[in-house]
Amino acid sequence: MLSLQAAQADAVAASVTTSVPAPTATAAPSPTSAFNARVIVGLLGVLIAVVIAQLNDHVTDVAMSDIRGAMGISYDHGSWLSTAYQATQVAAMLFAPWCSATFSLRRFTIGAVTMFALLGCIFPFVSGFGALVTLRALQGLAGGCLPPMLMTVALRFLPPGIKLYGLAAYALTATFAPNLGTPLAALWTEYVGWHFLFWQIVPLALLSIGMIAWGVPQDPLRLERFRQFDWLGVLLGFPAICMLVIALGQGTRAGWTDAPWIVALFVGGGVSLVLFLVNEWFQPLPFLKMQLLARRNLTHALITLGGVLLILVAVPGVPAAYLAEVRGYRPLQIAPLALFVALPQLIALPAVAALCNLRRVDCRWVLATGLALIALSCFAGSFVTSEWIRDNFYVLQIMQIVAQPMAVIPLLMLATNGMGPPEGPFASAWFNSIKGLAAVVGVSVTEGLTTMREHLHSAVLIDQLGNRPQAFAITQQAWAARLHLDGHAVLALIDQRIREQALVLASADVFRVMAVLAVALILLIPIIPTRVYPPRAGATPPPAKPAGKP
Repeated sequence: MLSLQAAQADAVAASVTTSVPAPTATAAPSPTSAFNARVIVGLLGVLIAVVIAQLNDHVTDVAMSDIRGAMGISYDHGSWLSTAYQATQVAAMLFAPWCSATFSLRRFTIGAVTMFALLGCIFPFVSGFGALVTLRALQGLAGGCLPPMLMTVALRFLPPGIKLYGLAAYALTATFAPNLGTPLAALWTEYVGWHFLFWQIVPLALLSIGMIAWGVPQDPLRLERFRQFDWLGVLLGFPAICMLVIALGQGTRAGWTDAPWIVALFVGGGVSLVLFLVNEWFQPLPFLKMQLLARRNLTHALITLGGVLLILVAVPGVPAAYLAEVRGYRPLQIAPLALFVALPQLIALPAVAALCNLRRVDCRWVLATGLALIALSCFAGSFVTSEWIRDNFYVLQIMQIVAQPMAVIPLLMLATNGMGPPEGPFASAWFNSIKGLAAVVGVSVTEGLTTMREHLHSAVLIDQLGNRPQAFAITQQAWAARLHLDGHAVLALIDQRIREQALVLASADVFRVMAVLAVALILLIPIIPTRVYPPRAGATPPPAKPAGKP
């Protein structure tokens, strides 16, 4: 009898234990419960910070000749200013989400914006190549911390119904800000002074700091996270990213495999990166959560993002190089092309976000449509001739206005769908690291492919001209008589025409390669990603489909 009563008492105790939830030590208010007008202001402040970081990223690319002339540095030294900035910028994107969770989102973002603006203020007053490269690298480190913060804020604070619009604001960093940097840089160099290439960020930085301080909620310090700090990850990951970016940035200038130090950087960076990724798999508090790659949509989004950004770097880069080399355009004359794409993004991005926010719309086919338009614009660009001027490229830009947001926003939706606020920093680290590295690869591939094809076409044209000595002699005499030039001047003019025609043919080749890449990315869509639905408050996600079916 006693044993029966004891058994019944145990059963009652067990039922009470299982029916009453245990208290949790990490109970916290829902991230969306704190959503209000102040959070919107804070989000806009972070967006402004990211935009100024993107603007400053491109100043040395657009106005490098003016900067080199003012500071008295050579072309080779000037190239290191861009490379140093990009190397630390991409590396910072990998580690910034961890730092923001440790020091608090608001403190870390304000600190990064402040450092970024101060370095921009003093840069024009510094002399000496070593000091210039050091300052530019530190500014890249601060600037790279900012883009991950925008995605983190959007994923953490925005309610499900409007989360996609917050991600559309993040997409501005890939479509709007890079295209806006060219006309602004051209404006300062032509009418004001090259110093304002770096000082332009100061007023917006002050505005951004004020908006972030007022709008972003203050989290407590979590310094206890240093007990599990991934020191080995820093020692492997930071130099790995820097070595790879430096090799990519300097590869074309140094001749790629002809330079042993470029090969050494590639090998060392590749080995360190592999070891870093292996280390992250076993870390209890990693910088990159490798297990997230088991999600097919995230993996597909990262692969496609790399390809899309490579194309989006090449598409404006090829016309800019063509117009500068063949037509002799100054940056201010090229600026309208970039501005023509940048400004409509303020309307196109929210419109595409609204489209993808409809439950009956499958964002995978929005992505396919955007990639198809990109492929079509690249195919149209492959018909470039030496007669083209700036107006001929506007047709390509019109397609890019619609194509770019249709290619980027669905990727953000696929990558972040179903992720809770705790996974936001990891998603941000993955997405921004791939974004930064893809932009560097895009510049490197575009320059390398253009140079390689230009040399090939130049050799073919010279060979064909050499095989027709009589036609060459007649052409030389005709030009000499018509232009009143001596023999040496005519030969120089013919050489210039050959180089121009080789660049035109190389530009057409780059457009064709990008069109093929866009088509290849379309072919992945029916295979890898699964259907996702726009986030809704309290919505029950649809049942998962079998792994083998999209």
